[in-house]
Amino acid sequence: MRSRLLAIFETLLSTFGPRHWWPGESPLEVVVGAILTQNTAWRNVEKAIRNLKGAALLDAMKLREIETERLAGIIRPAGFYRVKAIRLKAFVDFLWEEFGGRVEDMGEIETAELRARLLAVSGIGRETADSILLYALNKPVFVVDAYTVRFLRNHGIHDRTATYDEVQRFFMGHLPADVHLFNEFHALIVALGQQRCKKVPACGGCPLELEKGRGKRPGPVRGDRKGKA
Repeated sequence: MRSRLLAIFETLLSTFGPRHWWPGESPLEVVVGAILTQNTAWRNVEKAIRNLKGAALLDAMKLREIETERLAGIIRPAGFYRVKAIRLKAFVDFLWEEFGGRVEDMGEIETAELRARLLAVSGIGRETADSILLYALNKPVFVVDAYTVRFLRNHGIHDRTATYDEVQRFFMGHLPADVHLFNEFHALIVALGQQRCKKVPACGGCPLELEKGRGKRPGPVRGDRKGKA
């Protein structure tokens, strides 16, 4: 399975090219983006981040001091803006209380412990926490989302009933713990999901199906359990 996943990675990389994730000029901006992207398209997050930059608010102290209602108005393009303003404030409070307002200092904590601390912050779930760990702090943690699960299901690679943690263990159990690999692989799966592995799959021209047809990768392994606890 390791060789198959790496072959898939190489095929997707040659098809879509490096994805340059996560877009952000600072670790704090990456964290803010990870929180704002919950339940919305990235284009909406970009608008909200532009608003934050225009108001000179991409700063931990300023985010802590701003009133929640004003912050909500500024990030309105991201949708669910009142809820997300509360979540941003909760994270910033955590950041100041635990790390003196410095995202970079979070990286000094062991990954499993830091993940547990992040998950204890109101509004931060597993995907958001793992995005922060991987993209803001360069921790080798594989991020799972709806695109990941759909990709595995459509290509018969892993159990379609698997949970978030089981899917994550599947990838991390079969791949080397490499930040660059995890970063690119997740981003490439998203690109595949947006263009081919949709809710109604557009398999014609899919790079993975083309490679399969040329005999360059093994056939599907349905119900593979190696990655499950």
